[in-house]
Amino acid sequence: MNLFFREIKAARKSLILWTIGIFFMIVSGMAKYEGLNGTGQSLQQLISEMPKSLQAIMGAGTLDLSTAVGFYAILFTYLLLMAAIHALMLGANIIAKEERDKTAEFLLAKPISRTQVITAKLLAAFVNVVIFNLVTLVLSVVMVSKFSKAGESLHDIYLLMAGMFLLQLLFMAVGAGIAAAGKKPKRAAGIGTALLLITYILSIAIDLNKNLELLQYITPFKYFEAKRVLADGALDPAFVGLSMVIITVLLTITYSFFKKRDLHV
Repeated sequence: MNLFFREIKAARKSLILWTIGIFFMIVSGMAKYEGLNGTGQSLQQLISEMPKSLQAIMGAGTLDLSTAVGFYAILFTYLLLMAAIHALMLGANIIAKEERDKTAEFLLAKPISRTQVITAKLLAAFVNVVIFNLVTLVLSVVMVSKFSKAGESLHDIYLLMAGMFLLQLLFMAVGAGIAAAGKKPKRAAGIGTALLLITYILSIAIDLNKNLELLQYITPFKYFEAKRVLADGALDPAFVGLSMVIITVLLTITYSFFKKRDLHV
């Protein structure tokens, strides 16, 4: 348990900085909704006049931008990217930092097994992900409520946050898995970030070229994209199940390799 609190304390500063970033992203983003509505030009018309490539990057698609929730869905694309990067770096660093900071010897001297070590680390990372998600949820609900019209439901916000949470867990597991399995865990964050950006770019490419639609199963950014969630009014069960399978496999890999690896000091 001491290790768990040690990890929570170590990640505290980073979490605060990330949540501040989320705060400014949501507040400034929704403030733009009010500003654009005051121009007298329809947001829907404004977006429709943009090139399709730009619409794909923004994640606009078929979203109803006349509503606060619809506009928030565009902002959600970037919140999702931020959440994924935070979770991946968190997962990678909880393992890599012991070798990076030369504290592996101290850690292994404690009267606890490697299974207990990695469990405490992953639990601490999980708590950080939960806090990040809850802060984003509260800020999102408050800001969307402020600009939404009477009768608009916030149900979609909760669905989007549930999807974000699964994506966070997935990329947290990706980071931890790469760090545990790689020979040089200090490179895990960089490798994971490169992989994340490739899958993000692929999700945009799929929007631009429908012939690539089958590739949506290998890019997590397509699993819970806002336009899909808002159109269906629910998370896709197939993508939820696929996410859980991937997370389980990656965590199994993390445990297996961490218990066997030679921690350099």
